Amino acid sequence: MLIPAIKQNDKQAKLLIWTVSFVVFAAVVFLTNFKPLQGLDLGFNVHLLALFNAIINATVSVLLVWALLAIKNKQYIMHKRLMLAAIVLSSLFLVSYIGHHLLSGETKYGGEHNGLYYFYLFILITHIFLATVILPFILFTAYRALTGEYEKHKELAKYTWPLWLYVSITGVLVYLLISPYYVPHI
Repeated sequence: MLIPAIKQNDKQAKLLIWTVSFVVFAAVVFLTNFKPLQGLDLGFNVHLLALFNAIINATVSVLLVWALLAIKNKQYIMHKRLMLAAIVLSSLFLVSYIGHHLLSGETKYGGEHNGLYYFYLFILITHIFLATVILPFILFTAYRALTGEYEKHKELAKYTWPLWLYVSITGVLVYLLISPYYVPHI
């Protein structure tokens, strides 16, 4: 096992994790509904940010699977590095996601209301719901690892890891299903 990277202080950690989670949620809700920047001409197609987000999500998915394999093989340092990389990329995703929605507005699924449409809606709804609730789980799971509380980390990770993987994979699926309906903003 690894040496703890930070000192355990549950009271302070809980306050920080819940505060960060609330602020991120509030920022996403507010900024994705903030309309004054939509249609702003930046000289490039703002939907490239959505492609960038899908690439980040795909990369996070790979990192999560790789990190699981690393921990199963007792490669603790590799596992830690991969998980920290996934957290950093997910943070970058969040900034890019907000930027895309600030600049592009809403895109409606344009296909007929067939099986694919209902599949898209199911994926979108479950993705949004789980993306909304996963952040504190990720932060608490990382906190338990960084403080050396590996049993608590492992217990939380049993739930956090598959949900995070689902969110990252469905983020790519949502992009693939909605991207044909993007209207270029050039």
